[in-house]
Amino acid sequence: MKDFKKYCIIPAPPEDIYKALTTEITARLWTGDVVSIDPQEGGEFSLWDGGIEGRFITLEPYKKIVQQWYFGDQEEPSIVTLKLHEHKKGTSFEINHTNIPDEAFDDITAGWEETYIASLLEFYEEE
Repeated sequence: MKDFKKYCIIPAPPEDIYKALTTEITARLWTGDVVSIDPQEGGEFSLWDGGIEGRFITLEPYKKIVQQWYFGDQEEPSIVTLKLHEHKKGTSFEINHTNIPDEAFDDITAGWEETYIASLLEFYEEE
């Protein structure tokens, strides 16, 4: 199992980023794909037509989202913690993804960089 941590600045306020990650309509816009989100603790979500699936563990509006990502049967769940902090240029976006299966690590980290973060940046930079 491996961990991944990343920081970036997204040019939008934390409220907008939080809504983009927890509101189905907004998530469809920035992912450009099929999305399903039940935005409550214990609620499940699916992004990129099932490319990412999991459930919400903690939702602290405009500050923090903790999710479990599904990778089949694992002893330790794969946990994603997303922290949002106000920044003079928008939102400081912190990703901490723990317990990534070794065989999925390269694909997951590439997905964070090239798809997830890139899509959010592109969506908010266009405004």
